[in-house]
Amino acid sequence: MTPFFVLIKAQLGRAYDVANALADAEIASEIYSPAGDFDLLVKFYVARDQDIGHFVNEQVHAVDGILDTKTIITFKAF
Repeated sequence: MTPFFVLIKAQLGRAYDVANALADAEIASEIYSPAGDFDLLVKFYVARDQDIGHFVNEQVHAVDGILDTKTIITFKAF
């Protein structure tokens, strides 16, 4: 499995709605509320042969209330 993170900006007042929708869809591994410019930091896993861009476009962007995202792909851990 390949892990990656998505920073999410929600529409005003919708951060909890977005977090709950992601949790209910059971596509997120972990969901955090960070300080800063984004409302949520979400960790996902996809199969090694699955395209992360398609996953984000089809699974994450489909969640109502998301205004913007920033995908962070990580490399091998030390």
